[in-house]
Amino acid sequence: MENRRTHLPNELSGGQQQRTSIARSMITNPAIILADEPTGNLDSKSSDEIVELLKKSNRDYKQTIIMITHNMEIAKIADRILKIEDGKLV
Repeated sequence: MENRRTHLPNELSGGQQQRTSIARSMITNPAIILADEPTGNLDSKSSDEIVELLKKSNRDYKQTIIMITHNMEIAKIADRILKIEDGKLV
């Protein structure tokens, strides 16, 4: 089996890079997490894991998650949904 610790960032898959970015953003336990399409490059299983991680982070660490997504199924888990069309809040 290949040792993944020897990979450079540009050698990781898009999904691996996405998950790494999410982990880096959460490691310092910020009060607010800005997540722009956090599941955009992920398969459905990984997407579900990331959504659960964000929910747990919100619940357990009282972090505010501001997520931008085109996926209404993911948006439905939010406490509040704001919709923007043509640059205007609707």
